[in-house]
Amino acid sequence: MLFDTHAHLNDEKFDEDREQVLDSIRKSDVNYVVAPAVDIPSSVQVIRLANENEFIFAAVGIHPHEAKGCDEESIDVLRELARSPKVVAIGEIGLDYYYDFSPREVQKRLFKLQIELANEIGLPIIVHDRDAHADTMDIIKKFKKADTGCVLHCYSGSAHMAMEYVGMGCHISIAGPVTFKNNKKTEEVVREVPIEKLLIETDSPYLAPHPYRGKRNDPLKVEHVAARIAQIKGIPYEQVCEVTTRNAKVFFGIE
Repeated sequence: MLFDTHAHLNDEKFDEDREQVLDSIRKSDVNYVVAPAVDIPSSVQVIRLANENEFIFAAVGIHPHEAKGCDEESIDVLRELARSPKVVAIGEIGLDYYYDFSPREVQKRLFKLQIELANEIGLPIIVHDRDAHADTMDIIKKFKKADTGCVLHCYSGSAHMAMEYVGMGCHISIAGPVTFKNNKKTEEVVREVPIEKLLIETDSPYLAPHPYRGKRNDPLKVEHVAARIAQIKGIPYEQVCEVTTRNAKVFFGIE
């Protein structure tokens, strides 16, 4: 049993064969998938996907790339969308200083507003942090309620910072880059973070693991992430699958 906690199955890269991909997931060991949104239209799309497929759950939110042009009215729309029974998180939200597609102050403001929405409605947050480690942590510390779940998606920070997040009650999600040759930084994160605080993901269709690097990713490939974690921690693959699935089901409130 596997749980891919982050897969953009609504992405246009799946438009030509989405049904075949979904059918292959149904026949696989991947029992659960969370499909996160990046804006209002994709929030509607992932809810539809979740409603049509029992194994898919949705997260609604606005990615930092799309922060410009969003305001309190956008938050009101998300609040309504989050009423859907298949919505299990607010995400993906956060900061991206690598591309800076939206002004940084705008990104930070929307990040705060979406954390406050999650606090209000009792859903966890899925956080995107690229080259914005200090500001991301600062905002989470200041605005996230203690009982609001938080996962750092496709974590790229240090092991020291990961353990600081764990101390705040957050989870760390590991994706395909952990399988890349000489990725010592993520290896150290996996070594240091207790498995009870780890989630696994593909970030499909992006970041395909070795040996598929550079190709389109999909939820079936999450097994390579689990296998690498097992290798790094020196524990059975089946244990990684079992524990990370249990972690994710509790985190997202899935029975």
